[in-house]
Amino acid sequence: MKTKVINLRIIVLLILAVFWTGMAHSQTAETTQSGEPLAVPAETLDRLKAIFEGNEFAVRSFNADWLPDGSGYIRLERVPGTGRNALMFYDVTSGEPAELVSSQQFDYQASIESYVVSQDGKWILLRAESQTEEGRKTDYWMLDKKSSKLQNVKAGANSSISPDGQKILFSDRGNLHIYDIKSAKTIPLTADAVPGEQSYGSPTWSPDSKRLAFVHSDVSRIMTRSALIPGDPSYPEVSETRFARVGGVIATLKVGVVDTEGKAITWLPIPVPEEGHYIGQVAWSGNSDELLVERHSRGRDKRELFLADVNNGSITMIYEESDPYWVISSFGFNTGVEWFDNYEKFLLVSEKEGWRQGYVYTRDGKKEKKITPGSYDIINRIHKVDKENGYYYFNASPDNAIQQYLYRVKLDGNGKAERITPLDQPGTHSYDISPDAKWAFHTYSSASKPPVTELVTLPEHKVVRVLADNKELLDKMGSLPAQPKEFLQLDIGNGVVMDCWLIKPKNFDPSKKYPVFAYVYGEPHGQTVMDSWGHASADFHSVIAGLGYLVISIDNRGTRCPKGAAWRRAIDGKLGPLSTEEQAAGIQELARMRPYVDLSRVGTWGWSGGGSNTLNAMFRRPDVFKLGIAVAPKPQAHLYNAWFQEIYMKTPEINPEGYRQSSPINFAEGLEGNLLIVHGSGETNTHIQITEGLVDRLIALGKQFDYFVYPNRDHGIRKGEGTSLHLRVTMARYLLNHLPAGPR
Repeated sequence: MKTKVINLRIIVLLILAVFWTGMAHSQTAETTQSGEPLAVPAETLDRLKAIFEGNEFAVRSFNADWLPDGSGYIRLERVPGTGRNALMFYDVTSGEPAELVSSQQFDYQASIESYVVSQDGKWILLRAESQTEEGRKTDYWMLDKKSSKLQNVKAGANSSISPDGQKILFSDRGNLHIYDIKSAKTIPLTADAVPGEQSYGSPTWSPDSKRLAFVHSDVSRIMTRSALIPGDPSYPEVSETRFARVGGVIATLKVGVVDTEGKAITWLPIPVPEEGHYIGQVAWSGNSDELLVERHSRGRDKRELFLADVNNGSITMIYEESDPYWVISSFGFNTGVEWFDNYEKFLLVSEKEGWRQGYVYTRDGKKEKKITPGSYDIINRIHKVDKENGYYYFNASPDNAIQQYLYRVKLDGNGKAERITPLDQPGTHSYDISPDAKWAFHTYSSASKPPVTELVTLPEHKVVRVLADNKELLDKMGSLPAQPKEFLQLDIGNGVVMDCWLIKPKNFDPSKKYPVFAYVYGEPHGQTVMDSWGHASADFHSVIAGLGYLVISIDNRGTRCPKGAAWRRAIDGKLGPLSTEEQAAGIQELARMRPYVDLSRVGTWGWSGGGSNTLNAMFRRPDVFKLGIAVAPKPQAHLYNAWFQEIYMKTPEINPEGYRQSSPINFAEGLEGNLLIVHGSGETNTHIQITEGLVDRLIALGKQFDYFVYPNRDHGIRKGEGTSLHLRVTMARYLLNHLPAGPR
């Protein structure tokens, strides 16, 4: 009897063991009944192919250039059936097109690929490409817009036409050259540039066409890093690339002026600090004798504007601004000035009072007036100054940081800012305003409305004609297996309210709980939550949502949202820790607000800075994040480039603890969930060796993870047949197999 009881207990225990083992297996590996890993469903694969190979969701954009007098615009258009382009002119009032020049006019098989317009609009420099037996051939032609006469000329990279229309400036192997159209002679202005070491760049013509200002860059002291060149795999060749690392040597920059005969170079006596500096705007200031030069400190915590007399070499500082955080961020919104009132006043943008606002100064910099008062940010750089009527046009969104509208304000500071964008068009608006500020190409979209580009009058905002629309995209997005993107705000306490978007599966059941897959960037260079069409890979994320996930994205403090300087500067000294905590808090708040969020199934992914934040999330908050896909991350902050990292963190010598806290590699022991790291071996910025250090660290810690390298791909991981599709399929498969999909 006793033996039978024992046997019965053993049988029951065995049955329970099998049951619990099966349950555990289904909860973690989520394999099929045959024990094989889950494959990406065929319909999902078809949708991803449509996006990344068929480009079926690509936006049709409108591209054109205003003529300087605002009378019309020109653009390249493909001639049907020829595979070649024509340069077209459109009258702004009538919309009537006129062909300026066609590729058919050349006596050989060439196609116009680009053009440059002179400052007065009378001349257009054309670049034509043709295929010969020797290879690709490039020719340049000067078009007289009035007579339609074409003349073969010599030009090259970074070409520009002199104000008098008689000369062409171009670069060749780092040196500057001028081609004189009348004499057909080429004049070298500089001769000592060494490719990969020294170059002359950012050239700008003086108003009288007799001088050129430029920035000389010397990178010879910057160390090089090696990379394999695709070729014979047994004996690969190596390329060398200059890489200015955090705390190391950066380019030595100085500003010079050369006459157009190439006889003499005058160097402006702007001191170069030992640690180096950066040069912003270089522009002539209303005459051919004075030059405006903008200088930024290495850490971009100081900005200076100089007026230089190029004849006697005198330098006068007319503006100076510093901040212990930064004055110029990585996206460079606060750079440059715009002159008006016959160059007696200039406009600049600064966030020195807590918001990015517009200020007007007299030419000597002594008198200042803020012309955009209010608790809101100007979005983007200086947009347009209407000098004739005395207005400044700018983008802003005082009430909603995920949208963008056009405003204008009087340059004299009188009156309130006036919204130009219609009130009944919520979303994101961009404008390309004509030189006379009477017209604009207006592009409008929202998360639910595809982009429409139209010609409008200013300031009335009257629609004259539609230039491009994307109506078919609405139907295409509707065919995806997800509901439209919705926006919400997450209040995580202490006055921090973060914007978030959410995409649900089309067959969503609010009575069930769903896994969360969060797309993160979280660093100062980008904003992922915006009310605009297709933003943040909306098509890809809709496909992922259709697999049975709640796909979200949150903008934490430190992102470039127009929410004031304090918001953006919250990450000063450390990139990573704050974003991780606020992303985690945001997901927890989302779960409190929406009971269908399953906190036991949370994954995250990101690219570049978002890849770094993915690593931080997996290492620092494994209690929240169970899966991560980090694409092209930078897990060792001190090995990243000086240009970006030093803005927010200075150097490791100044801020050693900040660099320690910001580097995911230092917290790798916290990994508990499933991690996939993806990188391209051809990276020249977030180079693969930065990630391989983390790979070694995880191996030493005995941590299991997955690692996928795309050979010779750069940061975008898109070059090579099938690459973009392959990466997304890899991500989808990893997600399905390690973060169980669907409602529970």
